Amino acid sequence: MSTAFDMTAGQVTIDGRKILRGVDLTVDDGEVVAVLGANGSGKSTLVRALLGVQPLSGGTTLLYGRPPARFREWWRIGYVPQRLSVGGGVPATVREVVASGRIARQRRGRFTSSADRQAVAAALNEVGLSDRAGDPVSSLSGGQQQRVLIARALAGEPDAFVLDEPTAGVDAGSQQMLAQTLSDLVGRGKTVVLVAHELGPLEPLVSRAVVLNQGCKVHDGAPPTAVGAHALPGHDHVHPHEPEPAESSLPSWVLAQEKA
Repeated sequence: MSTAFDMTAGQVTIDGRKILRGVDLTVDDGEVVAVLGANGSGKSTLVRALLGVQPLSGGTTLLYGRPPARFREWWRIGYVPQRLSVGGGVPATVREVVASGRIARQRRGRFTSSADRQAVAAALNEVGLSDRAGDPVSSLSGGQQQRVLIARALAGEPDAFVLDEPTAGVDAGSQQMLAQTLSDLVGRGKTVVLVAHELGPLEPLVSRAVVLNQGCKVHDGAPPTAVGAHALPGHDHVHPHEPEPAESSLPSWVLAQEKA
């Protein structure tokens, strides 16, 4: 079995504050790993550091055996951020946003192919948004916009999916849709890493949980039987917000994923 993500002694410091403190984490192909913890524990920072989006101040991270700076097969990873940016500029349609998930598979200057169109159509169908393909994405509800983000990742046909709080603030129907979609992906042997405050309908899919507390890994194994925030190992009832890295620090492949 090969390894999708591998972090050794990962440390992240932002504005003088230690966000990650020597985290070791390996995710093998086909695993479904949930990263859990209270707000401010370092969950989102961990997955961004795994991808090389957030620079490490210490330690190393590898993507399919290569450091992020030397990794070229970005099509292998589908990234789903917490929210879709829909402000400013010409309104993008749902289809256009989902089609941007094909960028990593396209050669520079190449026109959209039939394979691209088929992948976009299949992704829209999988999340139940085929009938909204021509609508401005800004006209969709929060749950529907989250489905668009998932469809964009699906359209790229990656080997691994990294989802940052995919169920936060979305309706029950969208959560159930996500659970079904992830179940299908797991059945096809895809690797899934997801950040969550609590698992909800995704709990049966998770094979392993990593729990963070104040930037330290305090659990790595079977998901805790109670996954509410106050039941997590190391929960201290303090919920500071994690600082978000500046958007300008993101490489172009992630900017394409985070902007409509």
